[in-house]
Amino acid sequence: MEHTRIPVAEGVSLAVNVWPGPGDRGDGGDSAAAPFLLVHGLASNARMWDGVADVLSRAGHPVAAVDLRGHGLSDKPDHGYDFPTVAADLQGVAAGVGFERPVVVGQSWGGNLAVDLAAHHGQRLRGAAAVDGGTIELSRSFPVWDDCASALAPPPLAGMPVADLLDTLRRAHPDWPESGIHGMAANFEVRADDTVAPWLTFERHMQILRSLWEHRPSMLWAAIEVPVLFIPTEANRDDADTAVCHLRKGRVVALAGHHDLHAQHPDKVAGALLDAVADGFYA
Repeated sequence: MEHTRIPVAEGVSLAVNVWPGPGDRGDGGDSAAAPFLLVHGLASNARMWDGVADVLSRAGHPVAAVDLRGHGLSDKPDHGYDFPTVAADLQGVAAGVGFERPVVVGQSWGGNLAVDLAAHHGQRLRGAAAVDGGTIELSRSFPVWDDCASALAPPPLAGMPVADLLDTLRRAHPDWPESGIHGMAANFEVRADDTVAPWLTFERHMQILRSLWEHRPSMLWAAIEVPVLFIPTEANRDDADTAVCHLRKGRVVALAGHHDLHAQHPDKVAGALLDAVADGFYA
């Protein structure tokens, strides 16, 4: 894995982890070398994809996983957390790592971003995939924004010792591989006193939550021309099945597990993506 930074807007550069494939980095011409751009969810980070990226890379695919603006090691401006701006960031990342027509794979909020990209910039993609995302419409559960903000505001976690954080994560997710545990721990900055604080500030978190509350992926599905793979939890399969009914080319591979399926079951998530390349779904 290589670490780089990609400028995506004036004064904003994003941290990107890159696993180069064999030969070039994926020109979109050879299905066996389909490049994958991996996009995390709200308050998450690129390291959550380490397990998936390792499998995809070993199978010969160029892979890039990005810390979105405000997250992880990327720049943290006070603005630009709306869908069009973050989608433009992702296009800048794809160009910066040399990916032409990648498969954009997002989890949760990142899944909605992948669907949004497929609807508005599908000509630049080979396809999209959404891991327990791409169907999120918070306004259905919370018609009033203030109710959503109250229910889904992030908990105060700053000040927890890093050792306690890792212990808490391992006890909460005993079946997760270490790549998932350390990926989730990377959601936090480790401060000089060995306590942690979320990389994403409360104010920026709430900006993104508001944009997600306003997002209506169901209004986009019929306009999408590229293939979209949904990998939901079993609990959210019905929403994915509904989405596929409106797509020109869609598929659902449901998995039992946690919302962070990419961290819990990296082999299974990567396997679903590799199958979609191998059988021509992303042709």
